[in-house]
Amino acid sequence: MLSRVAEELYWMSRHLERAENMARIVNVNENLLMDLPVKIPFGWQSTISITGGDDVFYDHYDEPDEKNVIRFIIADTNNASSILSCISRARENVRTTRDIIPRESWELLNDLYQKIKNNMSTALGKRGRNAFLNSIIGDVHRITGLLAGTMSQDEGYCFLRLGRNLERADMTTRIIDVRSANLIAELENELTPFGNIQWVSVLKSLTAYQMYRQYSKTRVKGALVLKFLLQCEEFPRSFSHCINEVKKCLEELPNNDEPLREIASLQRLNTNTDIGKLAKSGFHDHIDLLQAQLASLHNCIDKSYFLTELD
Repeated sequence: MLSRVAEELYWMSRHLERAENMARIVNVNENLLMDLPVKIPFGWQSTISITGGDDVFYDHYDEPDEKNVIRFIIADTNNASSILSCISRARENVRTTRDIIPRESWELLNDLYQKIKNNMSTALGKRGRNAFLNSIIGDVHRITGLLAGTMSQDEGYCFLRLGRNLERADMTTRIIDVRSANLIAELENELTPFGNIQWVSVLKSLTAYQMYRQYSKTRVKGALVLKFLLQCEEFPRSFSHCINEVKKCLEELPNNDEPLREIASLQRLNTNTDIGKLAKSGFHDHIDLLQAQLASLHNCIDKSYFLTELD
């Protein structure tokens, strides 16, 4: 397989996964704001921080109010992580690899792109936003399911899985880091009585609430939420599950010695960490370390597979 094709498939999958996550995060944040009392100081700033786009946002907007943040996350092409940017880039990735993936997946992705472009006013308006974002999530699921059910499980599909699971792992750490920051701090302020609502929002940002309840068989507790999202190997969006899937993909590819060493180091770091103790001190630094190692793993994959032609 040509390295160019492998790279296009990898990034198509990452862009699709990111677009789905952005849609879900907006919906969850909107619902959380309705659940919390008006006097609670919780707004839209956190959604910008999750994307890592604070600098870009403040280059173009004055205030992180609902109108500006919604436009930035859904429609702003200056934001590489906006839904429109992600779907547009995924579409371009597929356009150049249409002979590799099922034709129907290209048609679905093209239809999704056109739907976003043609219904932007609905997306930015409050009345139809929730339904619009849910339709994006559903369309991405359709594309992902179609690829899983009709694409040959060869090297090309390995790169799709690599991209999807690396993006999921990265997004999981970002959501945990930003959403739980004020909860882990254990500050004595008026947010404390509503901590449970916010921990539930952390789970719902990753569509993890029901699976967490099955896993824990108890009410929502911060330390258990963190352990579930970082170390549960069964839940598809947990950090542990995602990096295990990355390892399985790498084992099926050639030239994998260096990437497998990177993933083994990342697995050890995650598995050997006592999340309960870490939640009391040093959690943010730990998440930063996980994200740094994810970036290192991506660079290693890029060096091993995308900068040279594959046999």
